[in-house]
Amino acid sequence: MFSRLSRPRALVLCAVPIVALFAVVGAAPLPYSVAQPGMTADVLGTDQGRQIITISGAPTRKTEGQLRMTTIVATGPSADVDFGDVIEGWFRTDRAVLPRDAVYPSGESDKEIERHNTQDMVKSQNSATEAALGLLGKDPKTVDVGLHLADVGGPSAGLLFALGIVDKIDGDGSGGDLTGGRKIAGTGTITGGGEVGPVGGVSLKTQAAGRDGATVFLVPKAECGDARTELPKGMRLIPVSTLKGAVSALQALERGGDVPSC
Repeated sequence: MFSRLSRPRALVLCAVPIVALFAVVGAAPLPYSVAQPGMTADVLGTDQGRQIITISGAPTRKTEGQLRMTTIVATGPSADVDFGDVIEGWFRTDRAVLPRDAVYPSGESDKEIERHNTQDMVKSQNSATEAALGLLGKDPKTVDVGLHLADVGGPSAGLLFALGIVDKIDGDGSGGDLTGGRKIAGTGTITGGGEVGPVGGVSLKTQAAGRDGATVFLVPKAECGDARTELPKGMRLIPVSTLKGAVSALQALERGGDVPSC
């Protein structure tokens, strides 16, 4: 035999499992990663006391200005991300909540991910060297390029490495700096043939660039829309799809020519 509950008491009893559910959800790890703006590095400068780009077999020039590669930092594949982390990430402009499988291959450990990221960085550096020397008409058999950047993985610095090589050897092609003395940042993968590809996380990377003083950001053309999200005040976006196009855009920026925009 069941007795009829009063409405207030019934509501209280119904609320108990709901509160318990939120408590469980709040404490349980969720399949997400939380990303935020990471470090940036001037590829024309040094890292841990070593030049990031070294060149032998061809004359090089002293450069002014900066070419800053950008990164994001994401919670690792084995990190516990709870409901509170997700809610905070959704409401903060300097955070992004992403499905973990969209950031890391499923089923791989932290060490496996680190190894893959290192391999991707090496491939990116080789492609950047091939693309830059090809653009400049230099023989890779006589020109040796070394790239050193510790504690950074993945392929997204390819464009900036290639631009750094071009600037160190040829500048803007007329005796000046490719940067025009500016702090220029950017991101993008690159192929040996000089094609620039998308990378993801560009709205966080523009924030990292702005934090570190950049006023111009080179972005893969396909990611213009994402780059405009949370764009730091006063930062100029330049879309690029090839290394040659990126060089031409920076030359036009320095000479007051027609510069593409997002």
